[in-house]
Formats: sequence, structure tokens, C-alpha cells
Amino acid sequence: MSQFNAPVGSQAGSPQRGRRFSLLTRLYLLLAGLLMLAIVLTTVLVLRFPGQALLVSSAILALMLLLGLGLLRRQLTAVLQLFRAMSGTVISYQDGDYSFGLHWSRNDELADLVDAHNALGNVLREQRLDLVQRELLLDTMLQNTPVAMLLISERGAIVFANIAARQLLNQGKKLEGFSLQQVLLQVSQVLRDAIAKGGDGLFSSALKARADKAIENDEEDEIYHLSRRNFSLNGRQHELLLLRHLTLELRRQEVQTWKKVIRVISHELNNSLAPVASLARSAHELVKRGKTERLPEILSTIEERALHLESFIQGYARFAKLPTPRLEPISWSELINTLQAHTRFTLLGPLPEQASRFDIAQMEQALLNLLKNAHESGSAADQVSLSVKPLHDLLRIDVMDRGSGMSEAVMSNALVPFYSTKRSGTGLGLALAREIIEAHGGRIMLSNREGGGLMVSLILPA
Repeated sequence: MSQFNAPVGSQAGSPQRGRRFSLLTRLYLLLAGLLMLAIVLTTVLVLRFPGQALLVSSAILALMLLLGLGLLRRQLTAVLQLFRAMSGTVISYQDGDYSFGLHWSRNDELADLVDAHNALGNVLREQRLDLVQRELLLDTMLQNTPVAMLLISERGAIVFANIAARQLLNQGKKLEGFSLQQVLLQVSQVLRDAIAKGGDGLFSSALKARADKAIENDEEDEIYHLSRRNFSLNGRQHELLLLRHLTLELRRQEVQTWKKVIRVISHELNNSLAPVASLARSAHELVKRGKTERLPEILSTIEERALHLESFIQGYARFAKLPTPRLEPISWSELINTLQAHTRFTLLGPLPEQASRFDIAQMEQALLNLLKNAHESGSAADQVSLSVKPLHDLLRIDVMDRGSGMSEAVMSNALVPFYSTKRSGTGLGLALAREIIEAHGGRIMLSNREGGGLMVSLILPA
């Protein structure tokens, strides 16, 4: 901190001041002292020079006036120095320097002002230190995140790039100051096209394999997610680009999915093939013994297990080979009549009079899966219901039951393929419904109902 002379200067803490006197008290005492001095001098000089009373009075008045001005100037000089020092510290605060403080030795109103000013400086200093620490922490996090981050100004210049962005786009070299177009000239055409397209999305680019640097010309598809956001910074528009490398994560998810598929298929095959093999051995022994009266029963059981296995395989095939929907105008009454011919449910509210465009076979499959799940939820058959409601330019289909509902853990995984809480379930019912609805440009939502039960909502274009 800098040091000022006389009463104004820098301090680290509150000074020790004497007895308190206000500014007005000091001025009153000064005026009283000058008045008493003038009276005493005038009395003494008039007694000594009785014939010069007017001259003596005039001289004393002039002397007191000069002395008063001098004393007043001395008092105001310290105050003016304080004001100039205070102005200097305010300018320092504006420049972000909070290391200066003020010192005032007198105990008056200005001392209170100095203490308040110093307290403000201490608060600003602490806030600035806290802000610097937060900025340091944030910068460390941004620099070390695996997500490549680019901040682009409205003129296209890169104003911030973290380590991941430098490594991905410029071999670890600095990117700040370059334009985005200059940087894109050094990357793959796929990345240029993804950025030029605008919006968020996934893209894959053939990059040299990183796992084995010794293998030359070994290329593999690297998958990235591009996200971009626009916002105002310091009154100017900026764009934030985020590039996240998803290859390893997607591969782990792919492996987990395949493991889950293999477990489900293995379980179902064992449940069907093991009894079939056992029944076949039994039939063979019965034939050897000439006891064929039980063969029709055994063959019927084998047929039933074979048909179940065929149905199981067909379910997987339908999910894997779901064709693109063939949209055509379909009346809701026709669709509801078809559904009621296959399963029981209560229709709530009137149906839309206007026909909707969808693939009737796929929509029937999706709704039948949902209605089947509703009946298997433990709900009474007469409490399974369906409603169709128009919402502006959308349609909402609700399939509801009064079963046990879903826990948060089950609901978060219910739409994942091959996930099932049923011992004999394939985990494809809700997943297939989701695929069909999303192929129609809609979305599916799950929610527990008040009073128990589940509601599956389908939001579709009208």
C-alpha cells in the first residue's frame, strides 16, 4: 500500500484516535479563540494608545481576518487532501486494484467516512479474491474437461479454446485469435459439414486409430456429438461449440447391449430347448418300449415350445427390421374398433373426427403392446382405458391402468430394449412402441397416476 503524508495515508487496520470532536465543534472553538484574542488585543492597545482607538480596532480586525483565513485554510487543506486521496482510491477500485486504504487521525465525521470507505475496500478486495479463485477453478475445469470447447465471437474469431479443442483441431497448438474458417481448413470434411449444417447432432469421422500407433493406415470411425449455443457476452453475440468424443462410451454401451441380448436369448433358448430335448429322450424311450400312448401329448408339448420359440424370435426380428412407416389417412374409429377386437379396454372421451396420417399396422402393434402391458400390470380389466385428445397441432394418446405403477429405477430403464422386470418378458414391448412412435415423429412418456397405476402418453403430429 502507498503512504500519504500528514493525516491522509494507507492503513492496514482501524487507527487509534483521541477524544471525538465534530467539525462544527472545531470551527466554533476556532472562532471563539479568535474572538477572545481580538478582544484582549484591542483592550490592551486601546489603553496604551487611547487616541488611536479606531486605527487599533481596524488593525486588530485585519489581523484577525488574516489569522482566521490562515487557520481555516490549514483545516481545509487536510480535508481537501483526504478528498483527493479518496478520489484516487475510487479510481483504483475502478481499475480492479483494491490494495489502497485511507487514514484520518482525527475523531470526527470524516473519520466515519474514512472507516466506511476502508470497509468497502476490504469487502471489494475479499470479493475480488474470491472471484479470482472461482475463475481459476473454472478455468482449470474447462481446460481439463475431455469435451472440446470453442468460443466464437460474432466476427468468427476464436476467443477461447481449451486443451481438448487444441488437440483435436490444431495438434495442441493455440487457437485463440484465429478465425473458425481458418481452423476448419485443417480438419476433415465431415466435421466442416457438421458445423456448416448448424444445430446439434452426431457425426462420425474416419481418424487414424489411437489404440495402436504402430499400425499404419489403420482407420476407424470416431463418433462425436456436436452441440452449439448462442448467447450474449459483454453486449456482443458469441457462439459456444462443444465437441464430445463418444466412440468409447458408445462401444461400452454396445457391448452391454449385446451382453444383455445374449443373456435374454440364451435364457429363452434354454427354457425351450432343454424341455424339448428331455421330451425327445422320453419319446425315444417310449418308442423303444412300444408304449406310444403318450406320444401325442409329448409331441404337442414339443410343438407348443417350438411355437413359443418361433414367436420369441419373430419379436426380435420385428424390432430389428422395423420398416419406415407408410403414412396414410386413417380414421380413429377404424383403429379403435380393430384394437377392441383384440383386447379389452375402456375408451374415455370422444374420438377426433378428423383422420390422422400413420401406418395403421405399426400403430396397432404399438397400442396393443401398451394395452397388453396394462393388463399384465395387475390392474383390473375394466380399469384399463385409452383416450385420444387433440392438442393444437398435436395428438395425445393415453393408455392408463390401475396396476402397481413403476418405481423410479424401473421407469428410467423401461424404454431401454431388452429391459424387463417379468421373468418371461423379452423387454421389447415398450421399446418397440417407442421405435414406432418416434418413427412417426412423436415421443412417448411414462408417469405414475395418482391413486396408483401407470399412464403411458404418446404425443404425435396431428
